[in-house]
Amino acid sequence: MNPVEWYFLLAALLFCIGAFGVLARRNLIIIVMSLELMLNAVNIALVAAANFIPAAAGKGTLFVLFVITIAAAEVTVGLAIIIANYRNRRSVKADEYDEMKG
Repeated sequence: MNPVEWYFLLAALLFCIGAFGVLARRNLIIIVMSLELMLNAVNIALVAAANFIPAAAGKGTLFVLFVITIAAAEVTVGLAIIIANYRNRRSVKADEYDEMKG
């Protein structure tokens, strides 16, 4: 196997683990952690593409900086919402947050 394929395989595996965590878990904190795992899998794929594919030289690293910035903002806003809802309900289960449905 080509070395870049190992990185893409690792990224795909981490992305699948993160997707499973988002779909199967009910705890909001674990869902946010799974989303971060998915974003880091994308970062691994982008850095691998930037380092091993000559046509993508430098472009993958630029996208990684954007993804890291978005991930930091997502964690900040997501955890703030989770903490605010925890103060009102004393629970972090995703099933209990349904007042915006409809």
